[in-house]
Amino acid sequence: MCVTAVESRPAGVLGTSPDHRPFGARVMAFVALTKPRIIELLLITTVPVMFLAEQGVPSLWLVLATCVGGYLSAGGANALNMYIDRDIDALMDRTSQRPLVTGMVSPREALVFGITLGVVSTLWFGLLVNWLSAALALGALLFYVVVYTMLLKRRTTQNIVWGGIAGCLPVLIGWSAVTNSMSWAAVILFLVIFFWTPPHYWPLSMKVKEDYARVGVPMLPVVAGNKVVARQIVLYSWVMVGVSLLLTPLGYTGWFYTSVALVAGGWWLWEAHALQARAKAGVTGAKLKEMRLFHWSITYVSLLFVAVAVDPFLR
Repeated sequence: MCVTAVESRPAGVLGTSPDHRPFGARVMAFVALTKPRIIELLLITTVPVMFLAEQGVPSLWLVLATCVGGYLSAGGANALNMYIDRDIDALMDRTSQRPLVTGMVSPREALVFGITLGVVSTLWFGLLVNWLSAALALGALLFYVVVYTMLLKRRTTQNIVWGGIAGCLPVLIGWSAVTNSMSWAAVILFLVIFFWTPPHYWPLSMKVKEDYARVGVPMLPVVAGNKVVARQIVLYSWVMVGVSLLLTPLGYTGWFYTSVALVAGGWWLWEAHALQARAKAGVTGAKLKEMRLFHWSITYVSLLFVAVAVDPFLR
């Protein structure tokens, strides 16, 4: 499905004059360009994998270097994403206060900022961690900016499915930071995040689908009914939970991780099927309660990866 570019009011309509851009507010605007809340979630999947790779406590300096590098890389990707999407961000309620829309940061500044963070993060990883991690971080940045933002987001309902690969790579970065190599354990956790991303994001897309429809972004809930979306959520959820349980029979984790994966995964499936049941019954609006699964999805991935970090100490 192809979507033409949308016309919007010019970014920066709320205050383009430098006289109305205080220094403190400008600093916070550049921080906002990096999307700190999203990066927190990426780090939640990076650090525990380092504990699993080390089978104990990794070097705290290495953890710090990996987190800083990860923040710089993801921050650069997010800044470039906002630069590219500034036209549609100006038309969507949930993004109308982003720095490029308000004019607190100019498009040129955002572009230079994003590229600079990308270059610095790659050198940071290469010089302070290892070059495999540097290559993975650069790959994640390019995949998010070029493949997801520029090629997929405005053209296909599969945008978040394949574009989500960028959000899976921090798992591989965490493993490679410790071992300078890859492992099936890292691949399995990569796949967990891959199958987690669509059922994590589609409930939010259901909530704000009018925003996406307004700007012509074909998120699945925009072009398909709630029944179809809920069915896809359930399918991805079952695969995600099944993949998460592969670590134990392959010998990478023990009883603690397995217990957490079963309980948290079971609760996830309960919520996913409950959403599907409401969608099948024709429930709409606030009563659909799609955000219950969205909020639980964040709790789920946090619990699962905390269990990844703790499990080596209980085996």
